[in-house]
Amino acid sequence: MKVKRNTLLLLACLVWTAAGVNILRIGWQAYPGHLSAVNFLLSAMVFGVFQYFVFGRLVRRHTARIGAYAEERQFFLKFFDGKSFAVMAVMMAGGIGLRASGLAPQGFIAVFYTGLGASLLLAGLLFGRNFGRAVLPAAGARHSEEQGE
Repeated sequence: MKVKRNTLLLLACLVWTAAGVNILRIGWQAYPGHLSAVNFLLSAMVFGVFQYFVFGRLVRRHTARIGAYAEERQFFLKFFDGKSFAVMAVMMAGGIGLRASGLAPQGFIAVFYTGLGASLLLAGLLFGRNFGRAVLPAAGARHSEEQGE
């Protein structure tokens, strides 16, 4: 199934937002027994590291790649490249395995998942912002053309 190029940004927004909300929820559920200023600071640090070094770059790279497609309609899974799908699969398998094994204490789950989930959520929202920026100028141009301006 092919979609308009800018729709790939919306799909990325939906996927990353859903992932972020889910991971953030897991972190929040683990937090009640681990509430402390140090843990909040650690979650903020996890958020910052992932946002700066991973997801912020990912949003910029994929937005540029999608914008550079020559053809307007693209296969709907092209919101990511193969490497990103592999990274996502490894992260999901690792997270599920870590929680299922019981190797990670709840304090770690609370701190790490809250920071990671917030960063994933922000990545989703940034893809949404980029979708809006890509679509709204086009809508404004169409409106101007229809008005004869």
